[in-house]
Amino acid sequence: MRLFKRYTPGMIAKHISRLFKGKIYIYGLGGFEFDNGKLIIPERAEKRHFQAVKEVNQEVMKLRCAYA
Repeated sequence: MRLFKRYTPGMIAKHISRLFKGKIYIYGLGGFEFDNGKLIIPERAEKRHFQAVKEVNQEVMKLRCAYA
């Protein structure tokens, strides 16, 4: 499990795209899981969780397009 002290979608996306499966914790947002290189919405999600998942997954797609 990786701990992120700040919510920075770019750094989180790099971590997720390298490992493909695991867990992360973001201070202020809580714990998240990721699988197949994409962040998954938590079970008890709030609006801020949906926004964070959307932003991070967009960054992951940008990284994938940059390497393609």
